[in-house]
Amino acid sequence: MLRSHPFNDPAWVFEPKYDGFRGLVYLAAGTCLIRSKRGTTLKRFASLCEALPRELDVKNAILDGEVLALNKTGQPQFTDLLTGPTTLAYAAFDLLWLNGRDLRHLPLTERKERLIRVLPTSGGQVFGVLTVPERGWDLFETVQRVDMEGIVAKRKSDPYAPGTVWFKVKNPRYTQAPGRGDLFNRPRRG
Repeated sequence: MLRSHPFNDPAWVFEPKYDGFRGLVYLAAGTCLIRSKRGTTLKRFASLCEALPRELDVKNAILDGEVLALNKTGQPQFTDLLTGPTTLAYAAFDLLWLNGRDLRHLPLTERKERLIRVLPTSGGQVFGVLTVPERGWDLFETVQRVDMEGIVAKRKSDPYAPGTVWFKVKNPRYTQAPGRGDLFNRPRRG
């Protein structure tokens, strides 16, 4: 749900809105599948799928996050996801299933604690998103300064469920926003 301004609230956490494709990662027995939020298998990210089972120490898991194309400085570049070879990464923001156990009923803060424990401690193609408790305004100002898409606000106590509300606050000065619609409305080649 879009919101025009950020806010501070002790019951909420705030995350940067990375500019990529939202994807659920399914890991089982050393295999990986990435699906869009609509359920489409994202086959074009097969190289990322090959790396994720090696980087995550799990038997099976379902993670929610963003598939990103990163430039040399580590900043997301959305058009690179669409146009060519790039360095892919996965920014994980939630853990829904772990080693045979459904975690969706747990509060967000507990799911995030478990997510941190399964992520690599340094390097690699998967990382956890920055999570800032209470201080949405501060994060929003930082996001504007480093030219990111915006922030997402999530209530700490919420389960992962269809009725759960997340607020998105877009950065009006984001430099990659203009012309975005044109990327998806181009005629397809061949």
